[in-house]
Amino acid sequence: MGRVSEALLLKEHLSGQFALFDGSLQGLDRAEEDTVVSTAHPATTPAKPAQPPTQSSVDINGASYKTDSWFNTPPNIIANVPRRLHLQKDHPVYVTRQIIESVFPAPTYKYHNTFDPVVTTHQNFDSLGFPLDHPGRAKSDTYYVNESTLLRTHTSAHQADLFRANLSPGYLISADVYRRDEVDRSHYPVFHQMEGARSWDRANALGGDVAAAVWSDLEKLPTHAMKVEDPNPPFHAERNPLQDDHHSAAEAEAIGAHLKRSLELMVVEIFSRAARAAKRADPDFVDEPLRVRWVEAYFPFTSPSWELEVYYGGDWLEVLGCGVVKQDLYINAGVPNQLGWAFGIGLERIAMLLFQIPDIRLFWSQDPRFSNQFVGVSDNLDSLKRFVPFSKYPGCYKDVSFWLKSTSAAGGSTKANAHDFHENDLMEIVRSVCGDVVEDAKVVDDFTHPKTGRRSLCYRINYRSLERTLTNTETNELHDRLTQALVEKLGVEIR
Repeated sequence: MGRVSEALLLKEHLSGQFALFDGSLQGLDRAEEDTVVSTAHPATTPAKPAQPPTQSSVDINGASYKTDSWFNTPPNIIANVPRRLHLQKDHPVYVTRQIIESVFPAPTYKYHNTFDPVVTTHQNFDSLGFPLDHPGRAKSDTYYVNESTLLRTHTSAHQADLFRANLSPGYLISADVYRRDEVDRSHYPVFHQMEGARSWDRANALGGDVAAAVWSDLEKLPTHAMKVEDPNPPFHAERNPLQDDHHSAAEAEAIGAHLKRSLELMVVEIFSRAARAAKRADPDFVDEPLRVRWVEAYFPFTSPSWELEVYYGGDWLEVLGCGVVKQDLYINAGVPNQLGWAFGIGLERIAMLLFQIPDIRLFWSQDPRFSNQFVGVSDNLDSLKRFVPFSKYPGCYKDVSFWLKSTSAAGGSTKANAHDFHENDLMEIVRSVCGDVVEDAKVVDDFTHPKTGRRSLCYRINYRSLERTLTNTETNELHDRLTQALVEKLGVEIR
């Protein structure tokens, strides 16, 4: 595959949200970690697969939780909770985590990789200042256990606890996160994020001069020869404002510079390894000089903020989001003298790039033809090589057309507070009924009746297994079950 065609595929995979930017506990013992996140249930490893929920409770990762009307987490999601791909040695997600961690060494940075995914709504939303009407709180976006408990939607659910614990100047969190989302080759309801932060304390800076302390730490970082495009000022009053109630211009500029150098070094490490893997796969591979650019951005929890883009195969690819941490987060965590930066990155997206993995479902495959390709890489990162597809099985698409309920706002109702149809509800049913044999599900027709105002949708479901050829009988049975489930759970009328 050429660099340009690779880039077109990777651009799709790399788009999206990052950790706090809407995004074994190494160096700490088990007891220390439990003190960091005291509001979540401690992580445990179940002795058997997750059981379907009873009427009033559900078992997740070996612990029992009460459920209520908010409970919307299906068995297929609960079954994946113990998998934690970022902790499975030699798995591409594990290897990607290793590579990034190598750029942020201990003891300055502590690695937090085993936080339990069941968190409180306070941890996931309130501690970060999410407004009550934020769409991320909706049941259509988030997997709830009960009204006050959920499966974390980002690693930032642990940010306030780590700021409060103040165990180290910097930290990295790697974790499985959960979001209801579309069905395609680059989205999966369980994925993995890494979040990093670095803080300085005014009380510990000589003469309270944080800017000088940050510049001193920056001088200790390695340099690189990569071309960097950064045409904008360190902050801008309108486009990318300084937190002038809390930070001086000198502090913001120093923190931004330290952040950018740190993440540039990470990109150099990732893309240098990707280039070497490409060379091993194709001795005639010709690499292009590595270039990055900083783009002003907006994120709710940082200001000023940036996205980092990498020029790859003739196109700019968005890799991560980052910025100077909003001071309110430190204040609310009880450490008002601290200030610093944070970033977030999707591990699957980077692993897709490193290993040239074309479909996110492959990460969850237990087929040895996939896993055996990476044996030994964790112990020798220099042996990293590109994924070799073991087969491309034929796909089979089938359409399902239906009228939405007339009582739905999406279906044509003009009544206030009419319950609306949300596409994520349909996607969840597709995944629950069909599992990973659906490659994607897309709208191919959207029709509103000119007289009645009723709305009709047609979705094309593309059935394709990653591990074998599906028979017509199998796909027909799956499609019939899916159609029945749509009628029962969404109240649609099949056309």
